[in-house]
Amino acid sequence: MATVDNATESGSITLTRLGSSAPLWGGLGVLAFSVSLPATRRAVEDLDPTIVGLGRALVAAVLAAALLALRREPLPARADLARFAVIGAGVVIGFPIFSTLALRDLASAHASVIVGLLPAATAALAVARAGERPGRGFWLSALAGLIAVLAFAATQGATGLATADVYVLAAVALAGLGYAEGGAMSRRYGGWQTICWALVLTAPAIAPFVAVAVAREGLQADAGAWLGFAYVALFSMFLGFFAWYRGLALGGVARIGQLQLAQPVLTLVWAALLLGEEITVATVVAALAVLACVGATQRARVRVSRP
Repeated sequence: MATVDNATESGSITLTRLGSSAPLWGGLGVLAFSVSLPATRRAVEDLDPTIVGLGRALVAAVLAAALLALRREPLPARADLARFAVIGAGVVIGFPIFSTLALRDLASAHASVIVGLLPAATAALAVARAGERPGRGFWLSALAGLIAVLAFAATQGATGLATADVYVLAAVALAGLGYAEGGAMSRRYGGWQTICWALVLTAPAIAPFVAVAVAREGLQADAGAWLGFAYVALFSMFLGFFAWYRGLALGGVARIGQLQLAQPVLTLVWAALLLGEEITVATVVAALAVLACVGATQRARVRVSRP
């Protein structure tokens, strides 16, 4: 469990040292998400981007509805519905559809280095959405990690901003919003309940678009494409969030969000194993730098406003 120091004068609490549980849950989420880009890349080779990007959310929503019904979870408070809409816009619709559109033209390795900006986006949005106030040491560590990610992008040949690059940047911004809001809501509802309600409440808005795409493009695809789709539906869109939102709720959105600095490196490893992309010496160097920055952010102090 986290140890908590009261700060009566400022009306806030300070999360100091965490036990192993929050980084562990966050790390499991990052591990699940690290396969998302290669799996999406494989799926979109044969399937329409709308089917891959939004259809996976529909599959996950069916599973979420079944789980919520089985556990007889109470409905969210009406006042919180707008916040669940923010989560849905960010991680159920925004990141999946924009990353899928980008991966029609980009290799997953290229996209992964841009997704490396996600921890910085999450931390910045956590200030506004989750009531967190990271200290100077945190921001310095996060900045160092961001510089490492950008240097890593340069070694991978990511030059200029094509339309696909803009799609990835949009995906990063929306995911950061969804992570920050979801982490804050997970303190109230729990990690798996938060993503399940976000999926169920968002499903009616995306179902018509998926239906039109299926009617227009069909569902013809090889086994590899369907395997990639199954992964992003079950793990990227559903089970991965169980661990991720629990980690954010326990350890703070800004700090645990920095664990995703390791995601580009992990994604490149999966891209090499699953798609045959090459791992260079620069990958190893960047991995060591990024992981060092992750460790530094985990030791930094983060102030969280009282609920």
